[in-house]
Amino acid sequence: MATGADVRDILELGGVESENTGTINKKDIINSDKKKSKKSSETLTFKRPEGMHREVYALLYSDKKDAPPLLPSDTTQGYRTVKAKLGSKKVRPWKWMPFTNPARKDGAMFYHWRRAAEEGKDYPFARFNKTVQVPVYSEQEYQMYLHDDAWTKAETDHLFDLARRFDLRFVVIHDRYDHQQFKKRSVEDLKERYYHICAKLANIRAAPGTDLKIPVFDAGHERRRKEQLERLYNRTPEQVAEEEYLIQELRKIETRKKEREKRTQDLQKLITAADTTTEQRRAERKAPKKKLPQKKETEKPAVPETAGIKFPDFKSAGVTLRSQRMKLPSSVGQKKIKALEQMLMELGVDLNPMPTEEIVQMFNELRSDLVLLYELKQAFANCEYELQMLRHRYEALAKAGSIGPLSVEGAHPDGQAGLSIEESKGDAKDQIIDVVGAPLTPNSRKRKELASSSSSVKKVKKP
Repeated sequence: MATGADVRDILELGGVESENTGTINKKDIINSDKKKSKKSSETLTFKRPEGMHREVYALLYSDKKDAPPLLPSDTTQGYRTVKAKLGSKKVRPWKWMPFTNPARKDGAMFYHWRRAAEEGKDYPFARFNKTVQVPVYSEQEYQMYLHDDAWTKAETDHLFDLARRFDLRFVVIHDRYDHQQFKKRSVEDLKERYYHICAKLANIRAAPGTDLKIPVFDAGHERRRKEQLERLYNRTPEQVAEEEYLIQELRKIETRKKEREKRTQDLQKLITAADTTTEQRRAERKAPKKKLPQKKETEKPAVPETAGIKFPDFKSAGVTLRSQRMKLPSSVGQKKIKALEQMLMELGVDLNPMPTEEIVQMFNELRSDLVLLYELKQAFANCEYELQMLRHRYEALAKAGSIGPLSVEGAHPDGQAGLSIEESKGDAKDQIIDVVGAPLTPNSRKRKELASSSSSVKKVKKP
């Protein structure tokens, strides 16, 4: 025989009263759904995972703490699901009523739905009807100020009538122009005539002492612009490719010119530094020999930073080694350091001499002068290479017949022939030199420069 507990277990019912009494009540059967939902809501609790921010976790659940959906859904009331909110007020009546558009001159009557309270009001979209104010002239004004032999009054009236109809859209005016009755005119001719009359009428009707904004139309410029545009449009692919090639060559020429100007400035700095160093040496030899190293340092003339090596000054408080003053700064590259060491070895100078006060000062000056000499040799080799390339280019152009031949006036001390050009042809050479840029120096030339630097040091070395 089934008991009340078995029935409650089958119906998934619970409660204190039913458990205590052991019998089934009417409330247990009627309110069974509410008890299930209450039980499920109490048991469904979700904990925020570790590492997830509180704001991100809040986006996964609604206010009712429902479980996150498996598929994306749109349950919020946005602009897609907005429903009409019907109130208890009285609906405003609408009527099917006629209306006229003030922009039309034919008096056409149209019908549309409109609120009954707006009956008799103007058409709301009539305010967008913007028209151009085309000036009107009288017969007397035309005969006194606007008469033109190339235009008749009937043709001028026809032009202004089309300007009012089509709101100064001159392409449409040209299309609607009566070319059979009147002379054939272009768009520029129509614009020129219209704006000329507008300027004349503005000057006539203006009060004295007022600033006028008179419209000016340059018909010649407009014709040239359209002609140039038509030529640009009718170019062949070969012409387009040629123009692109010329633009690229022009950019290369400008780049080479800037590089050449920069090299010229660097060379001028080196020459200035060499002259300053030479004058400084001469002044030191002429001055009486006094052991005042501190005064020598203060009285030393300013030398440009690009001249040789700029050694740091150790003026900080504390004990410092004198040998630190012989250390090369980091601004000197490895290439210069190797060339400097090679020149010192060829001169028979120790790379690490005894760091006395006088030796440190003289050793640093010697290395600075050697680096300056190395830079001057490099600049000289570059200029010589560029001069040779320009000479070959000039000779090639001279053979082609575009420029006259070279005339040799003398020779350099090293045996190379010098260049001199007739004064009448100097501009041509300047133009060529300004356009042609020296190509990049090959690696073989760099090796020759190193070899020449070592050989030149041998020549300087005493026997």
